[in-house]
Amino acid sequence: MSELQVDVDGRTLTISNLDKVLYPRTGTTKGEVLHYYAQVAPVLLPHLADRAVTRIRWPHGVEGASFFEKNVPGGTPSWVRTVDVPTTGSRSGKGDGTIRFPVCDDLATLTWLANLAALELHVHQWTVEPDGTPRHPDRLVIDLDPGEPAGLHECARVALMVREALAERDLGCTPVTSGSKGLHLYARMDGTLDSDGTTALAREVAEALQKEHPDLVTAAMTKAKRPGKVFLDWSQNSGSKTTVSPYSLRGRERPTAATPLTWDEVEAGAEDDLALEQFSMDAVLTRVAEHGDLFDA
Repeated sequence: MSELQVDVDGRTLTISNLDKVLYPRTGTTKGEVLHYYAQVAPVLLPHLADRAVTRIRWPHGVEGASFFEKNVPGGTPSWVRTVDVPTTGSRSGKGDGTIRFPVCDDLATLTWLANLAALELHVHQWTVEPDGTPRHPDRLVIDLDPGEPAGLHECARVALMVREALAERDLGCTPVTSGSKGLHLYARMDGTLDSDGTTALAREVAEALQKEHPDLVTAAMTKAKRPGKVFLDWSQNSGSKTTVSPYSLRGRERPTAATPLTWDEVEAGAEDDLALEQFSMDAVLTRVAEHGDLFDA
């Protein structure tokens, strides 16, 4: 096993297997994944800051087995920031326990995670206090998940409906490709509502649009009701659930990443079913070089 010691922002890390292919279809290596995360870090890290990170790891590449990881693994460097977050049950008084999550606030931690083949970085819609206590959500997310044969074109059409519905509630929103099949729409929250409150609000929007557009939209969890429709997953706002972070890679056949969009791009996608696509990591870096972080534009 080839290893290399590198200095990242004053931290010494041991990097291994840079030539290992993690995406066989494109030949993308672990070294290229590490390069992507180093280059995208200035726009990615603000979306991870103060958030407990759940990782999905592919130690043998995306054609091998993967696993979710919440607790920090053995051998975690002492300088990695961790927080002990009460489990959902203990927060509701139905049990006790905590999960020790890492928090990815700097490039060294991001590099450490990427070296573990943690291709996907998922976060809650809430941040944590220094002692790990979850704050009220600072954002709401609605996950637009298309059921075949629906795709990004249908998601774009529905995204415009969601934007209007949120605007009626005095909320703006930002579109982000999921890097997988659909779109994510994020709305900033002022911290007044807890996770139950944001979940109820997202469900209200989803069920209203389902009623208005039953041939295109579903808010039902039942997968049998999704073919040809866009499922508005309101449940991602639950305090225990996470959503892939903007700019995180995905463990798909190709190294695509969750990518912030402009509303002009979404509107074009609603008109033309070929106008929108999931972006590769190289395309993401080009977009960032040209536009910066469109999430905050």
